[in-house]
Amino acid sequence: MSISNEALQKLVREIEAQSMAAQQQIGLVRTQQASKQREMRLAQLTRNELATLPESTAVYEGVGKMFVSVPVPALKDRLSTEMKEMETEVENLGKRLHYLETTAKNSMEHIEKMLKGSGQA
Repeated sequence: MSISNEALQKLVREIEAQSMAAQQQIGLVRTQQASKQREMRLAQLTRNELATLPESTAVYEGVGKMFVSVPVPALKDRLSTEMKEMETEVENLGKRLHYLETTAKNSMEHIEKMLKGSGQA
């Protein structure tokens, strides 16, 4: 079974386009993952600082252009919840990154196989 050169070129272009799209998505996902990890680190540092404060300490949170008093335990709980959500998001981004890397790798392998196959014919 032989594929015409035109069909082969079209197929290679399609796979190449998929590979390029996957590479772009990989860069985007890595950036998002790094951003979430920075946010997690900031939340962790804030939570550690709050742990050293007595429960009765006045703590303020920025809301728009003003500051609102927030009880220390409520802020700790909110930070813990945010950290759990961010951990889940980072985990999901890791899975997506793995999928995209596999897709890019498979695309390149397919292109190499087609080029080797067409060279032998």
